[in-house]
Amino acid sequence: MSRIERYVLRTATTAFLTGLVILTGVIWITQALRQIDLLTSKGQTILIFFMMTGLALPSLVGIIAPVALFAGILYTLNKLNGDSELVVMSASGVSPGRLLRPLALLSAAVFAIVAAIYIQVLPWTFGAIENLTTFVRADFISNFARPGAFSDLELGFVFHYRERTPDGALRGVFMQDRRDPAHVSTYIAEAGKTLEKDGESYLQLSKGVLLRPQSAGDSAMVTFDDYTIDLSQFMQAVSSIKRPRERTTGQLWAPEDKDRADPVLAGHIRSELLDRLASPLYALVAGLIAFAALGEARTTRQGRGLAIGGAILAFIGARMLGFAATTLTVGVPAAAYFVWGVPVVAGLGALALIFRGELFPTRVQRRFHARPA
Repeated sequence: MSRIERYVLRTATTAFLTGLVILTGVIWITQALRQIDLLTSKGQTILIFFMMTGLALPSLVGIIAPVALFAGILYTLNKLNGDSELVVMSASGVSPGRLLRPLALLSAAVFAIVAAIYIQVLPWTFGAIENLTTFVRADFISNFARPGAFSDLELGFVFHYRERTPDGALRGVFMQDRRDPAHVSTYIAEAGKTLEKDGESYLQLSKGVLLRPQSAGDSAMVTFDDYTIDLSQFMQAVSSIKRPRERTTGQLWAPEDKDRADPVLAGHIRSELLDRLASPLYALVAGLIAFAALGEARTTRQGRGLAIGGAILAFIGARMLGFAATTLTVGVPAAAYFVWGVPVVAGLGALALIFRGELFPTRVQRRFHARPA
């Protein structure tokens, strides 16, 4: 790689990393503010807060990286042209292919990183977020419930205790689960305490009563001296069928027969698989469209605003079409051709414009860009 190519690669990489850090940081902060209730209402530690919000970073990077690459290459080429460096390179015989080489190398590196995130990292992070959410809910007595307050863990589940003694025991316990109207359970006890066994949380109630309505106007009442409850039964049930985004790419590629038998689930699995495989391609598309817009040397008498605007619209249009095609594949399997077709057509179109020598025909350039001396 020549010194010119290293210089272009270094400038573009710096611009890309700067944009990636800034965009990811801004969006991460907005997402983190939505999880601030982990510290306020749910009483979780700062470590749990950062774990929950940090697990969302890979998905943000996967989405933002192609955008940051696109902006970084546009900035680099605009800077080179503004400093007349592109004009000097062109006059010294540097071909578009040679100038494209370092930017293509950067695009390929971003493509590899985004592909690794989508194919390997995201399924793990989504599963970890689900497990962490379950942990937060399972620890609701210590971290969510407050003495004297009727706390709604979720719609239909209420927990209350009058006070907590110095040894951690609860006094005046009331717990009601009416999420399923056909099976309402109400627990009332004088005392209770939480226990941990084999990683599971239990609530041991003393001197209380259990109410379970059997039919309209009739209910079963059971009194007890000691009653141990597995708190996991009151947590939101975790489906034995993993959601498509929580499955590994191998599981999406070869789903089980029972998953294929469900048309809706099979559609979501197909959509998720196509999204993971096709989304990294937009890193290559971003680099090619940006280069097609500003890769040609222009004099100071030629503006670059129209080319930049056209590139932005082209990239946004391609990405939006990709999202739409991926969503459409849930119900229309044939839409998979569009999922692959959009980035391929956009990339090939950009390559054709690059080696054609200009983004717009000469007459259009003269009409919109030429200025009097």
